[in-house]
Formats: sequence, structure tokens, C-alpha cells
Amino acid sequence: MKLSILRRLLHIQRVLLRHGLDDLVRQTHLFPWLDRGLRWLPGSGFRGRRSKAPRGVRLREALEELGPIFVKFGQALSTRRDLLPEDIAAELVRLQDRVPPFTAAAARKTIEKALGEAIENVFASFEPEAMASASVAQVHAATLPNGDAVVVKVLRPGIEQRIDADIELLETLAAMAERYWPEASRLHPSEVVAEFARTIRDELDLVREAANAQEIRRRFENSDMLYIPKVYWDHTRRNVMVMERVSGLPIGDVAALRAAGVDLKLLAERGVEIFFTQVFRDNFFHADMHPGNIFATREAGYIAVDFGIVASLSPNDQYYLAENFLAFFNRDYLRVAEMHIQSGWVPATTRIHEFEAAIRSVCEPIFEKPLGEISYGHLLLRLFQVARRFDMEVQPQLVLFQKTLLNIEGLGRELYPQLDLWKTAKPFLENWFREQLSPRKGIAKIRRQMPQWARQWPQLPDLAYQALSRTAQGELEIQFRSAQVETLREEIRTGRRQLSQTIAGAALLGSSFHPVLAAMPVTSGLLLLAGIATLLLNLRR
Repeated sequence: MKLSILRRLLHIQRVLLRHGLDDLVRQTHLFPWLDRGLRWLPGSGFRGRRSKAPRGVRLREALEELGPIFVKFGQALSTRRDLLPEDIAAELVRLQDRVPPFTAAAARKTIEKALGEAIENVFASFEPEAMASASVAQVHAATLPNGDAVVVKVLRPGIEQRIDADIELLETLAAMAERYWPEASRLHPSEVVAEFARTIRDELDLVREAANAQEIRRRFENSDMLYIPKVYWDHTRRNVMVMERVSGLPIGDVAALRAAGVDLKLLAERGVEIFFTQVFRDNFFHADMHPGNIFATREAGYIAVDFGIVASLSPNDQYYLAENFLAFFNRDYLRVAEMHIQSGWVPATTRIHEFEAAIRSVCEPIFEKPLGEISYGHLLLRLFQVARRFDMEVQPQLVLFQKTLLNIEGLGRELYPQLDLWKTAKPFLENWFREQLSPRKGIAKIRRQMPQWARQWPQLPDLAYQALSRTAQGELEIQFRSAQVETLREEIRTGRRQLSQTIAGAALLGSSFHPVLAAMPVTSGLLLLAGIATLLLNLRR
């Protein structure tokens, strides 16, 4: 382990101790001696233990001190109040947009360097106090010379170096897990960390974020469900972005939404519909939908900001997910099991009916229940048990999808606990499948591919002639390979070897026991040989 990684691990544990999170330090089991050693240093364990702050406050402050990756973790947890104690959940919500800001002077310096001129020459007014501050950036209110109200988003100084250091730590821990932890082969920690690293590094490029916002804005143009603020490209750089300033009701303040007369049932249902529309219709979805990035209108519409994290799915993953959802909504657990095997999410050797029964035992109790009556702590525990039992592998490319779905479901629980997630999503997926299989969709696909076919068409006669000629001359051999067939062949070969070894062993033992066998009745001798053969076969297995 590199010295820098070791220092970072020590720093993490010291921060946890300083904030009085001693039990959490002990549960990590990284350095058992650290709790005993650091408690005697000034500002370490004892000061934390004497802190009068509630545990939720101490946890939030520790995550803020540890940096952006830990804040991201806290933000993800904050969307699942049903899985956390109330005092901790209430504090982690503050990580969504109330992380301590950096100074106005630092923000001004970054903006002027990025835009190449003084702030007064770019904006008619600029508020030095940050409107909101998150783990990666903060925003300031401003006004353009033409009177447009805007917000200016500025990256935190030095954020790239801090994130690179923490990603290196995560990569080291993932490599250690793959080396020493048997479960790692199923959970793919290095691939998950790589996916996370790619995502968070993309978030550091505000030009990329602006392009993401523009794309989603185009897809939801004139929509009553979702509004995306306009981007001002002339004032957008890699570390500074200027967007239209919009006002809305904080989506996490349910009391304020009720006081404003917002239809919470409609708002919750639209949240589910927006998510599935982005995933399946557009295949381009906002993957950081915590309440700090979402506002509501009085007409039960959404306003979304912060598009640093977006995601897409491959056509195969998109199809498998849609069919899995639909089979799940129809309680066709056999089809769910089949899809998991076909997609490679569980091993091909899985006993499908056992897997079907396990899925049924987890899913059946939650059907026809509103979100408020489902114990997701118990459900997640059961899902983890099923995944471990059937060697279900983590799909790194689906991590953002799963995270966003949990965010949406948690948001729906807060807004309208009686929301029936299944009934809201099922009609959308049924319509999507009908559209995918419709003649109109097929014709549109043919039209898109027609230019490519037209370019390749002149080559087809020559290619066909060459293939037929090589086949006739014996130069071209067509082979069919299947993982299942190869497995079966290997089992047959192994069985043959075991059988021949068993017969040979039995014959050898039989010859050595010849005097005994000669004195036995024929039937008893055959039974003894059969028993020896069975014993040898069992030992081989």
C-alpha cells in the first residue's frame, strides 16, 4: 500500500474519532490499535466524546470534512429516510445544498480567470454570498447586462486533486477486496469504482454539464412535467457555468408544498413517469435526482438543475430492464428468472425454478402495497440474501440506474406514501414495448439504416462469391460454439474419465481380493465390486 493511501486511511479514522464516531471506527476494523493510540492526541477521541452535538450533526460534519466523495455518499443516504434513524436522516439532508461554502474572493478569482475579464464587465450585478453550496461546486445569483436573472456555478478550488486522491484510495481498497474477499468476484468492486470515478470526473467539467442540460431541455421542450433552465453558452467554461435563474418550491419541504396547494399524488406520479421516460424513451437520464437538485411548481411540475451526472444504457440492458420490470409487474417470476440468466446477471448453471421461487418469496409480499407500508430495510436484506445465494453479479453499468431508481422511489415515499409505484410504471412500459414492436418503429429503423445499407450493397455480391468459393475449396470452416454446449461436453469428458478410472480401480482391487471373492457366492462378489466402484466414484466427486 502506498504511503499516501496509508496516510489517507489514518486521516479518515482520525476525523471519525475527532467527531466522536468511535463505534464507527471500531466497526471498520482497519487499524485496531488506532483507537487506543489517537485518543491521547490533542483534538482526537476524547474531545469528540465530550462533544455535546447530536450524533447526526457529528456524522454530517465528519463527512463534510472528509471531502466530496464522502459528501456524495451522505447525499445518497439522505434520499432514503426510511432506512435511517430520523435524527441522522434530517442532518444528512443538509448535505444536498448546504455544505459550507468557500469564500466569495475565491469564487470571484475563479470566475474572472475563466471568463478572462472582471466580473463587473460581465454581470450587471453579482451576489458574493452563495445561494447554495454542494460538495463539488456552489452557485451565486447574478444579473446579465440585458436584465436576465441568472445563477453562476463555480467549481470548488482544488477539487480535482481531492477527488483524485480519494479515487486512488477507493481503487486500492477495491483491489485489496478482490484479493482477499471471496465475495469480490461477484460484486466487481474495481469495475464499480471505475464507473464511479468516470462519473464524478465528468461532473468536474461544467461544459459537459451544460451540454447535458441542453439535451434534456430539448427532449422536454413544451412539457408540463419538467422544465430545464436555459444555458448561457457565452459565459460557460470548464469550471464556470451560467444558467437561467428559476424559482420553485423545494421538493423536500412537503409542508411548504401542501401549503402551496400542490397535488402531491400527481407530483409523485409524474416523478416516476419522468424517470421512466428519460430511461426508456430518451435513454438519457438525470442520475443525481436528490432533493437539492429538484424543485416543484404549484402546478405539480418539476424544475431540475445540476446535470453533472447523467447516464445512458446499452440497447441490450435497456431491453432486459424493461422486460424484467414488466414481468415483475405481471408477477411472472419465471420470466424474471429467465431474463436474469439470459442477460448473464446470474450464472447459466442456475437452477431456474429455485431462482424463481426465491424471487417470488421476496417480491410477492410487497405487491399491492403503497410505499408507506413496505419495509425496505427488510426487503433489501432479503434481496442481498438472494443475490449472494445465486451468485448474482453486480452490473457496474447499471449502478447509476439503480441509484436513481432508489432516489425516485424515496422521493415518492416522502411526497405521497400511498403511491402505487407498480401501477404508475406498468402502463408506461407496456406502451414502450408496443411502440418498440410497432411497424412504424421498424420502418423508422430501416430508414435510419438505409444509407448504410446503400453504401454496403455494391460489396455484397463480391463478398458472397468469395465466401462460397472458399467454402467449396475447403478454406472456410463454419464453427458453432455455445457456452452451454462446451460445459456439457466438458462434463461428458469428465464423466468418461471418472468411469474409466473407476473401472480400472475396481478391477485392480478385484484382482487383489481374488482369494476372498473366490470363496464368496457370485452375487456377494458382484455387490462388493459395485460397492467399491461407487466408493471410488464418490471420492472422485
